[in-house]
Amino acid sequence: MKLRDALVMVAGGALFGAGLAWSTMLSPEVVLQFLRWQDFGLALVMGGAVAVVLPVLRFAPRWLRRPLVSGHFGTHASLMNRDTVLGAAIFGIGWGLCGVCPGPAIAGLGAGNWAGLIALAGMALGAYVQGWQASARDANLTPRGTLAAED
Repeated sequence: MKLRDALVMVAGGALFGAGLAWSTMLSPEVVLQFLRWQDFGLALVMGGAVAVVLPVLRFAPRWLRRPLVSGHFGTHASLMNRDTVLGAAIFGIGWGLCGVCPGPAIAGLGAGNWAGLIALAGMALGAYVQGWQASARDANLTPRGTLAAED
């Protein structure tokens, strides 16, 4: 990794964390008020973020031959399947219970919100269990993608 790329990533992460702090998303109480339909300030924050990012994601590949800090524009295969829906539901339930999601939890550590470590530990455990289950499921598939016959 080039030094310039690393500096751009650090600057982007710092800008993201500063935006989360400025918008008060680091405070689980504010997030929970938003989820309870009591405070719509975070809707404006998220809407503003989407309004900035969506045109860039849509038009940057047309305007630029290559990204500023990468060799090519990548795509992410988005699959709508049972695991995606289940994961989204679990994430939503966790977010609703504690008012913490990964970005603000990590940024909150920089602001001294050490209680976020509990939420991050739960997220890490959930990610580990999901990866373990996916590996076990993939081990039961043949190269053609069909279930292996049991002996």
